[in-house]
Amino acid sequence: MTKAPTRLDPDQLATDLTAGKRAALARAITLVESKKSEHRHMAHQLIQNVLPLTGKALRVGITGVPGVGKSTTIDTLGSNLTAAGHKVAVLAVDPSSTRTGGSILGDKTRMARLAVDRNAFIRPSPSAGTLGGVAAKTRETMLLCEAAGFDVILVETVGIGQSETTVADMVDFFLVLMLPGAGDELQGIKKGVLEIADMIAVNKADGDGALRARSAASDYRAALHILAPKSPNWSPPVITVSGLANEGLDHLWDQIEVFRDRTSSSGEWQEKRSQQQVAWMWDLLQQRMMDSVKSNRKTADRLKDLEVSVRDGTTAVSYAVDELASLIGLQD
Repeated sequence: MTKAPTRLDPDQLATDLTAGKRAALARAITLVESKKSEHRHMAHQLIQNVLPLTGKALRVGITGVPGVGKSTTIDTLGSNLTAAGHKVAVLAVDPSSTRTGGSILGDKTRMARLAVDRNAFIRPSPSAGTLGGVAAKTRETMLLCEAAGFDVILVETVGIGQSETTVADMVDFFLVLMLPGAGDELQGIKKGVLEIADMIAVNKADGDGALRARSAASDYRAALHILAPKSPNWSPPVITVSGLANEGLDHLWDQIEVFRDRTSSSGEWQEKRSQQQVAWMWDLLQQRMMDSVKSNRKTADRLKDLEVSVRDGTTAVSYAVDELASLIGLQD
């Protein structure tokens, strides 16, 4: 006879999670990723149960163009940190996973040392309908990892574009990895990425690439110099590193800790965290409202017709929105 599956118990899961049981962490993340309504309620209870144990980790976002060496750098940096006594969780935010479903095997293959490190945990973003959905689950996963005792959270943006800003809005420190040989690359850097960077690290600064990396770093410093810093307490440094050769990564981490100390003493660190929490609340509310519109019986069928007429240009967008708002009871 097949044994019936054990019903999830958020209270027991929270107990196991905070005791450091890795299987409990994996189950907890799967629970918050679930789209089933009954699981959503249990996930909310779980998060509420562990909330007092969250918020103590240092959350670092890391981005860079494909080929810049993000995975190698994270693998080496993470290994340095675990060797120093830290517990490191690596989370990946990948908008493309909405099409492919993501691959935990791929993430672990790219970070071979961390994948077998008992003081590290690697998790890709869940497949979701929107980048906002991916980001919401990543935020909850961060809280679960913190409750499980991980004191460093590295959030990697696998995709490009909107994901960079989304990750920057959920972490304490945002690191941008750049390639050496800035010349042509400098022309293609989006101003928005420089504006949200707390540090630029020119990677692959080893061997023959060292001279080109130093030259690139000089160009990036000049580019940052013309931008007003986003914090009165911090001017983003530009450094050179090699994730492959493990060069410059200790200095990189030292700078992140200096940033934390400086912004903590000024109150900016906690204020940023507080603002992120409120922004997250509004993001979730907007997502919930959108889900409600799409699933509401009154609006579901009419929504399809309105999409067609808006696409054809026979109905004004504002008129369509007014009609949908009226159907779900929203008043001007």
